[in-house]
Amino acid sequence: MSADGRASATDAVLLGIDDTDNESSPGTGYLAQQLLQELAALDLASPLGATRHQLLVDPRIPYTSHNSSACLLVAPGAGVDVVALHDAAAGFLRRHSAPGSDPGLAVARKADVADDVVAFGRRAKVDVLDQELAHATARRTGTLLSGLGGTEDGVIGALSAVGLHRSGADGFYLWLDGIRGFRAGRYRVEELYRLLHLSDARTLDGARPDGGTLVDVDPWVRPLHLEDGPVLLLEQGPGWRTAPKAEVRRH
Repeated sequence: MSADGRASATDAVLLGIDDTDNESSPGTGYLAQQLLQELAALDLASPLGATRHQLLVDPRIPYTSHNSSACLLVAPGAGVDVVALHDAAAGFLRRHSAPGSDPGLAVARKADVADDVVAFGRRAKVDVLDQELAHATARRTGTLLSGLGGTEDGVIGALSAVGLHRSGADGFYLWLDGIRGFRAGRYRVEELYRLLHLSDARTLDGARPDGGTLVDVDPWVRPLHLEDGPVLLLEQGPGWRTAPKAEVRRH
């Protein structure tokens, strides 16, 4: 564990989940946040973040709304291994996934996520994949992968979420200490780094506000997952402001 309490590359664990909802239930992103709370309440892990990852939208793929999956980043408690985290998460998803859903769960130490899993996640953004390939990839790379009900198609998105988070350059943060309930307003850029635990705040082309610069912040604050950390996407016009929701969701 690093000095600021964040998990290092050697001890963090990733838990990918998908297909936990139905048309009338809260989405997978909501359940991901509830699972973070559950693991913390059981003293199994400390929550570090949760990211959303957009997969291919195609009529051949059954999905509830947007075909996105979620990945949890946690620091396991002392003596807690990936099997214990998998079993606790699996039990939670069996109890709380919506009726008619097809939940899947993938779990691996972040440092152990193989390039093949990253490649699987990237393929899921552009191609139609199947459970057989997901399970074969998981077996080959030592990733824990479980279908937990229904058709079990959620294993595809769950494994993809782990690979895409591990890539360090996909999706945005559904949960990060400080972003939920963050109030809209004007903040000095150094305040945003401190309050939102950011690794960077910049435009897509790399422009950054100078220290002391005021940034207009929208109520919907979701840092991108870039360079393996939370990056607040900004826009520069007459002044500085956070990028709109539609722009953030494209990533």
